[in-house]
Amino acid sequence: MDTLSNLADGFVIALTWQNLLLALLGCFLGTIMGALPGLGPSNGVAILIPLAFTMGLGATPSLILLTSVYYGAMYGGRISSILLNIPGDEPAMMTCLDGYPMAKKGMAGEALSLSGVASFVGAFLATWGLILLAPQLVKIALLFGPAEYFALFALAFMTLGGVSSTNQAKSAFAAALGLGLATIGVDTQTGVPRFTFGEVHLYDGLDFLVAIVGLFALSEVFIFLEHRHGGSDAQGRKIEIGRIYPPLSMLKQCTPTMLRTSVLGFLAGVLPGAGASLGSFISYSMEKRLVDKEGTFGTGDPRGVAAPEAGNNAAAGGALVPMLALGVPGSGTTAVLLAVLLSLNITPGPLLFSQNPDVVWGLIAALFIANFMLLAMNIPMVGLFTRILLVPSRILMPIVAMVSFVGIYGISGSTFDLLVMIGFGVMGWGLRKLDVPLVPVILGTLLGNAMENNLRRAISIDNGNWWTLIDSPLAIALWTIAIIGFVLPIIVNRKAKAKMHQKRDEEGAISD
Repeated sequence: MDTLSNLADGFVIALTWQNLLLALLGCFLGTIMGALPGLGPSNGVAILIPLAFTMGLGATPSLILLTSVYYGAMYGGRISSILLNIPGDEPAMMTCLDGYPMAKKGMAGEALSLSGVASFVGAFLATWGLILLAPQLVKIALLFGPAEYFALFALAFMTLGGVSSTNQAKSAFAAALGLGLATIGVDTQTGVPRFTFGEVHLYDGLDFLVAIVGLFALSEVFIFLEHRHGGSDAQGRKIEIGRIYPPLSMLKQCTPTMLRTSVLGFLAGVLPGAGASLGSFISYSMEKRLVDKEGTFGTGDPRGVAAPEAGNNAAAGGALVPMLALGVPGSGTTAVLLAVLLSLNITPGPLLFSQNPDVVWGLIAALFIANFMLLAMNIPMVGLFTRILLVPSRILMPIVAMVSFVGIYGISGSTFDLLVMIGFGVMGWGLRKLDVPLVPVILGTLLGNAMENNLRRAISIDNGNWWTLIDSPLAIALWTIAIIGFVLPIIVNRKAKAKMHQKRDEEGAISD
């Protein structure tokens, strides 16, 4: 009953005109960001962080706007996957396998609407999962000591690295780079400046938001400047939508698939670091084994669209569970949302539910509202969102750059921060050229200080004994999950990419 009364309080907060309009704006902008190939949820949220802060919004309204963008981008990622066979982001990769063949059969509108319904089911069930599971996880989190928190942070680094790249060395390098950046500033225990090179601006360390906007948004602009291509206009003009609403028989056929993959995706999302990519792949693979008796998956089977869409949206909701309850991001986008919370002087973790219940429950209520908004918006407006694919990059990228610069200067009023942001943008461009994942860098910058403090505290309590880090069953369990979580997604990613290449080779052979 406490949970339902808290949720009712959350709806009182979320159902104000300001918050409803912000949710609607976030859903609309998020869908656009998701539809544009390459941007995706992480970049979409990063680009709009300056907007949220310069609008002078409070903690709850800022989070409502940015999580609506997150959910909207998860919806939007399917548009370019189905119509152009170009994944809007990593989780949308599996949607290409059956979505694009459906579009080629003249069923693009049905595929888009079906994926919208599947996304709604996945996200709706995941939000209920968040309500039920997060408060229980808080009770377990209160048993954590410094050694367990250090193991938990290590788990987040190892699993996020594994998901973000197929190369272990590159993931480890990215995490080490992020941890190195976190050490810049005055040491909290000794008061000695570290790696500041006499620059007073660096005494407080690097600002998370500057790092995130530089790494994600500006690096995208630099990559465009390097390639200078007009994007999707040539392919975009070939788009044929056909019938918009899927027949009832198709929805009935896909309903069991949506329900099964929503549960599977949610569980994948709850694991720190697994996120929507793993949820999408596992959902598609399991459903193919379970129901694909006639070998129709990969040829335009509607269940092959519903499975990854329900799975990746459920995983997106599941990723919020460890972020809110433990303060450890469950995906790249929740790492960006974690930075927003920390910038608003709100510390996610076990005490968040008792100290800031208005933020948590207002956010959860807003997720329900955003889901219904997205369902109502996405199906009738399929035609409009597909037109977004015609916007050339030469128009889009200057807008991204302008929002980044104006927003960051509006937050800090410091030209030094703009120079740091450009530095991070150049670094992000270089890392992406080398195929080094950006998420572990951000995670290191965010969690590095907390990780260092917990390590020092654990060692000090046990008089310098390093074995204290694996002294409890909970710590051993976390280290075990961390090692498995680092290796497993590498195998999964290789299989997914092999499937994609095989599919494209087959299509090439047919067209020849």
